[in-house]
Amino acid sequence: MKPASSISRLGVEGAFDVLSRARALEAKGQKIIHLEIGEPDFPTPPHIVEAAKRALDEGYTHYGPTMGLPVLREAIAKQVTSTRAMALVDPSQVGITPGAKPALFFAMLATLEPGDEVLLPDPGFPIYASLARYLGAVPVPVPLVESRQFSFDLNFVEDHLTPRTKMLILNSPHNPTGGVIAEADIRELARLLIDRDIVVISDEIYRRISFEDEPPFSIASIPGMETKTIIIDGFSKSHAMTGWRLGYGIYPTWLTDAVSKLVVNSNSCTATFVQMAGLAAVEGPQTDCERMVAEFRKRRDAFVSLLTGIAGFNCTVPHGAFYAYPSVAGIGTNSKELEDALLTQAGVACLSGSAFGLQGSHHLRFSMANSLPNLQLAAHRISEWSKTSSVRS
Repeated sequence: MKPASSISRLGVEGAFDVLSRARALEAKGQKIIHLEIGEPDFPTPPHIVEAAKRALDEGYTHYGPTMGLPVLREAIAKQVTSTRAMALVDPSQVGITPGAKPALFFAMLATLEPGDEVLLPDPGFPIYASLARYLGAVPVPVPLVESRQFSFDLNFVEDHLTPRTKMLILNSPHNPTGGVIAEADIRELARLLIDRDIVVISDEIYRRISFEDEPPFSIASIPGMETKTIIIDGFSKSHAMTGWRLGYGIYPTWLTDAVSKLVVNSNSCTATFVQMAGLAAVEGPQTDCERMVAEFRKRRDAFVSLLTGIAGFNCTVPHGAFYAYPSVAGIGTNSKELEDALLTQAGVACLSGSAFGLQGSHHLRFSMANSLPNLQLAAHRISEWSKTSSVRS
C-alpha cells in the first residue's frame, strides 16, 4: 500500500524542519536562538482569552453554521469594508475557517482547473506553489525586485499573461521579505487584469503588522477588482492567535456557494467558541496589537542595522510583517549551506531563502518574533561566526 501519487506534488514548510533540527541540538545541550518560526512571541490579548472562556460557559460547544457565526461574519464584513476602503462587503461573502490556510486552499480548489497557470511571488510562501501543483495547475514564479521593496517585476507579469493564466497571488506585507507593494504597482496590476478572466488572491494576513504611516493598499479597493479578488486574512499574526486556528476569506458572491460546499465536505464548520474569541478580537480594544507592532518596529530597526554591519550581509529594511531578509551573496555560498552552518556552528536557527523559491538562493529569512536581547545576541553570534567560518569563500 502507498499514498496517492498526488501527494508527491505537495510541498512542506522549511520552518518546521529547521525547528525539528534545532530541538534535536537543544536536546544535546546546545543553546539555540530561534529565529525560524513565523509566530508572534506575544500572548493572545487577555480580553480575547476571556471571551473564549465565557463562550464555553455559555454553551458555544456545538456545530455552527458552515460559513461561520452570523455575528462574526457581520463584524468582519464591516471591518474589511472600512479598512480597505472598498465597496460594501456583504456578510454572505465572508467564510470563517480554522486558520487562513483553509481559506486559501478553498479559494484555489474552487477556481483552478488542471493546466491553469498561477502567477505567484518568488520568493514567496511555499504553500502557494504547493497547492497549485497539487491541483494540477502550473505555478509561474514572478521575480520580486529587491530595489523596489520586493514588489513584482511588472514587465514580467505583463509578458507572462497567457490564455492559460487563471490566477495571480499577491501577498503584502510579504513573507519572507517584509516588503509592501506600493499602491502604484497594485494599480498597474489591476490595469493589466481588469478585463481578463483572472482571479486574484490577495493574502493580507500580515496587513496589521505594517510600519508605514499608511496601511498597505488592497487591490480589492479598486472599482471592478472586488468581483475577481479573494481576500485571505485571519487572527494568527495580528492578534497572536496562531494556536487558535481562526482565519477567513472574503469571496466574490459568485464563489461563495462553491466554497460552502468545500467546507461542508472538509471541516463542516469552525469551532464556535473560537469564533466568539475572534469577535472579541474584531470589536474589542486593539491596544495589545498596537503595542506588539510597535515592538516589532523597534526590533526591526535594531536587528536590520546589526545584520547590515556584518561582512557579507546586506539587508533591505522591511516595511511590514516581522521578517528580516538579508542578501548573503557576499558570503560566497548558497543560502541552504549557510542556514545549516548558522544552526550547527553559531546556534542561530533561521531559514534559507531557497525555501521560498529560486530567487531566494542568496538570502536568509530571520523571524524577529523573539526578544530584542535575543536578536542582538543572534547578530553577535553571526558576526563572530563570520570572522572564523570556513564556509565563507
